[in-house]
Amino acid sequence: MTNAPKILAFAGSTRTDSFNKKLVRIAAQGATAAGADATFVDLRAFPLPLFDEDLEARDGLPATARQFKDLLLAHDGLLIASPEYNSSFTAVLKNAIDWASRPAEGEAPLGCFVGKVAALMSTSPGALGGLRGLVPLRSLLSNIKVIVLPDQIAVPKAYEAFNSNGSLKDPKQQASVESLGEQVATIVAKLKA
Repeated sequence: MTNAPKILAFAGSTRTDSFNKKLVRIAAQGATAAGADATFVDLRAFPLPLFDEDLEARDGLPATARQFKDLLLAHDGLLIASPEYNSSFTAVLKNAIDWASRPAEGEAPLGCFVGKVAALMSTSPGALGGLRGLVPLRSLLSNIKVIVLPDQIAVPKAYEAFNSNGSLKDPKQQASVESLGEQVATIVAKLKA
């Protein structure tokens, strides 16, 4: 299906066995089931220095930032799972967004973000499931013109929530996370029609 919605799924965590990587993969399954072409990427594959305009002026956009930005440009929708670090989202996620937001010659400002449809989710060992960190992430994405869906998922007690195969033990939670992926795929398909 050449006109299938293209959805990029990633987590704001670089830990190998990240609960949020597991969570966003579930949402990507929902997008795929809805007819989308979902691609999971690991931010660990895009190591970046802390954003520094002097560094950018001297060396240009780091190659890994360009690779991540190209992935964003090539996709219509985003599935983002972000752990909560001290009531906010992670530095690695913020830094990746900051680098990708930098203008390049011939590109529209924020071209890799404007009009993208995104769904947010989180899981953490705590009782709120990382919910507090989704608030500033939603604000940031909205400010760079991403269409952030109102539905979101925060799965508490992450150490107990997942089966060994990466699925959620609670079938209702599993279905809710898959539904986020489906929603992004459906809305992107309508926008592309």
